[in-house]
Amino acid sequence: MNLSQQSQFSSKVSQLLSWGHWFTFANIGLVLFISLSYLFADSAPTTFMGVVYMLVTWLSHTSFITFIAFVLTIFPLSLVFPYPRHIRGMAALIATVGASLLTLDAYVYFNLGYHLNSSALPEIVSLLWHRLTSSPALTTLLAGGIVLLILAFQLLVSNYTWHHLARLKQYKFARYATSTILVCFALSHSIHIWADANLKFDITKQDNVLPLSYPTTAKSLLAKNDLLDIESYKEAHDVRLDPHNVGYLAPTPIELCSVETAAKVDILVFSDNQALEHFVAGEPTLRKTDLFLQPIETEDTLFSLLYGLPAFYKAPIITNQQLPLWVNEKRSLHVEGFNQFDYVNITQSDAAVRLINASNTTNVREDATTIFAFSLAQQNNGIVTTSRLYSSDKKVVQTDGLIQPSDIIATSIGQYLGCQSLAKQTMLGSNLYKRHDDTGVNYSQNVFIAFKKDRITLIDSDGNFKNISAAQGFAIEQGLDIPFLVQSIKKLKRFTP
Repeated sequence: MNLSQQSQFSSKVSQLLSWGHWFTFANIGLVLFISLSYLFADSAPTTFMGVVYMLVTWLSHTSFITFIAFVLTIFPLSLVFPYPRHIRGMAALIATVGASLLTLDAYVYFNLGYHLNSSALPEIVSLLWHRLTSSPALTTLLAGGIVLLILAFQLLVSNYTWHHLARLKQYKFARYATSTILVCFALSHSIHIWADANLKFDITKQDNVLPLSYPTTAKSLLAKNDLLDIESYKEAHDVRLDPHNVGYLAPTPIELCSVETAAKVDILVFSDNQALEHFVAGEPTLRKTDLFLQPIETEDTLFSLLYGLPAFYKAPIITNQQLPLWVNEKRSLHVEGFNQFDYVNITQSDAAVRLINASNTTNVREDATTIFAFSLAQQNNGIVTTSRLYSSDKKVVQTDGLIQPSDIIATSIGQYLGCQSLAKQTMLGSNLYKRHDDTGVNYSQNVFIAFKKDRITLIDSDGNFKNISAAQGFAIEQGLDIPFLVQSIKKLKRFTP
């Protein structure tokens, strides 16, 4: 009798495991369909091998993850609880949850550029909340409909494979499909090893496209966002961020501001700290902050101060001698003493904004409503440094987080001159009155710069990175914050064609 029970138990387990393989095979098809969205979320590979790698990785990696999910969930349940009806129901529910999470991850990746993870929880919640509040009825209907469709698919497949198990076992295409997946799995890893050794960025930049795949490196992140000069790297084995090949696409139409204000802003830039402190001594209304982040490169600082943009766009704008987009007859500009911008010839004594190369003898206008004063970086090595910024606006110097040169002009145009929409449309600097987070992006000396609170991340021309403390300057031992960097790179590239 015990032998009979054991034989019956073994028969049920064997039947359930056979059914589980066919159930998993059907789910591989569903998961492959859902994961197609990852392939369309980023720009397509440009080489034949890149396309081949994308397809074989999509097929093998997605199938592998689905099979592993079966091994970790349905397989052990079938062994310890071999009751077909219950197992099939639980398997349908588990598969529905898994496929729904994959659909959510695909949606997040398509919109934000990274997968579900705890470090990006605020951004993910913000995305979903915005979608829900913008059209609650439609969003609820779509989300609920997708989950119900997945559940219906799982129940249908679960019942069909169980009742037609004998017929399914006679089909041979499953063997061929399994062999094809195994070959693709081996081929994808072989291609990746070859690409990594031979610097084929069209392949390695796909590392983080599919969930639970290769971890993204700084180099592959830059390659994915087209910030690597790959041709130069092939010639000189030196990956360089090449701003000379960057285009600048001005936003159109420009929403010129028609609000008339009496605001007059004086921005004084000193060449050394001594001259700055001498000036400040005669201006008791000025307040200070020590969290002014500026590039070591003088021209990059001045460019950001004038245009509200990182030096990433400096080459095309200066080559075309393009005036700042916020300059017009109602919002005039006065630039004095900067040879780098001699083509900016709008010089009016009553200009709304005056940008002055200041000295010990410089005076501000008597009717100036707001004053900014700082000195250029004194050191010759490094990429960025924090220094002291003075302002007559108490709210500015009490702003949480770092302040950049681009923030000064964005605040001047957006807040003091009342042209918030114009500043948001044409600049990457933040209006310090409207800033809601402690993040920012910059670019100097072919180095990508992003900061979040006190942490500054620098990614150099070789794809190497380091994190440093803004306040103290010491190195921070911390890995890449991929979601944050993806957002920062997207922000940097906002005005590229």
